[in-house]
Amino acid sequence: MFKDKTILDFGSGTGVNCTLFSPELYMGVEPNQKRVMYSKKLYSNYEFNVLKEYSLPVENESIDYILIISVLHHISCADIKTYMEEFKRVLKPNGKVIAIEPCMYQQKPFCNIFMNWIDQGRFIRDEKGYIDFFHKDGYKCDVLKRFTKCFVYNELFFSACLKKY
Repeated sequence: MFKDKTILDFGSGTGVNCTLFSPELYMGVEPNQKRVMYSKKLYSNYEFNVLKEYSLPVENESIDYILIISVLHHISCADIKTYMEEFKRVLKPNGKVIAIEPCMYQQKPFCNIFMNWIDQGRFIRDEKGYIDFFHKDGYKCDVLKRFTKCFVYNELFFSACLKKY
């Protein structure tokens, strides 16, 4: 699926996902400079950049996949709106966003309480909340899987691509 595809790892953290991809086609972006330095040290043949002022450091329509793993729940609604425009700018016409996020479910109140208590993200949303960000910006979304980790931590795995008009 990812062979010969360019990957932008949005919120790459300590770089752990990079080894799933070819070094010459991967770029990690992360706002925390210490994490970027750590990633560069650990994975010296991969590219990592500090994310500055909502601007992704890549050319227009140059990315096949944007990978977002447990990042959106750390970002306010207003900031996500800004990033959505950047995602549109950098994705190739057939590009996709692939995301996995912690997710609240009305039918699982205990899990929701636990997730809010243990997770450092201040913006854990329900499924509709995540999907609506993308729909409002002209993306078509597909929920790929809903799953629970460690019996109490709900996650949503979904993809988004720009609608073709």
